[in-house]
Amino acid sequence: MTVETISVNTLAYDVDLCVGCGLCAIVCPHGVFAIVGKKAALVRHGDCIECGACQLNCPTGAITVDSGVGCAEAMIRAALFGGEPRCGCEDDACCGSSASCC
Repeated sequence: MTVETISVNTLAYDVDLCVGCGLCAIVCPHGVFAIVGKKAALVRHGDCIECGACQLNCPTGAITVDSGVGCAEAMIRAALFGGEPRCGCEDDACCGSSASCC
């Protein structure tokens, strides 16, 4: 099993499960995936906003992401309710030692 994980978000991709259908590349609003050869590839992994569209559309379960966490949720809440994007924490400990999500 070859699993790629990204430290800036919860996106994980198992290339061995990929069948190359391309749905992840089609549904991703930030172009995180592209078809390279006959498989999906993470080409802009840092741009993932954890919306979950790729996971919901992957027929083999090759992609996992905890949608509703991290920056994506913070930005959505700020857009809906006003104010600055916040992870919901009171200090810099919310995102680990290098809090950069907000």
